[in-house]
Amino acid sequence: MSDLLSSLTTELRRGTLTLAVLSQLQTPQYGYSLVQLLEKSGIVIDQSTLYPLLRRLEKQKLVTSSWDTTESRPRKYYVLSDFGTELFLQLKQEWEKTSLELQQLLEGEKKNELD
Repeated sequence: MSDLLSSLTTELRRGTLTLAVLSQLQTPQYGYSLVQLLEKSGIVIDQSTLYPLLRRLEKQKLVTSSWDTTESRPRKYYVLSDFGTELFLQLKQEWEKTSLELQQLLEGEKKNELD
């Protein structure tokens, strides 16, 4: 049962991670700062998951990247493109709608248990 729960939880989180990452790229972030921001909100993301996701978002033209070499250690910063901002806002709206619908279903289920 715990293996199945773990698998289903991973599946559930997979789609939400994209939205979580996009939400934090309204200002430029490098990988580690992004991990910290997400963890501060309770979302744990492994770097082995984050970097492939950032590369995919860049390939989809949702995110742009640039190197900052002014520090002793060069960092690659990611930020939403204009297209990415537009898509993020639509995705956020869809998430809010879906989340509300799901909440209503779950509350209905709770109400049925009490009856």
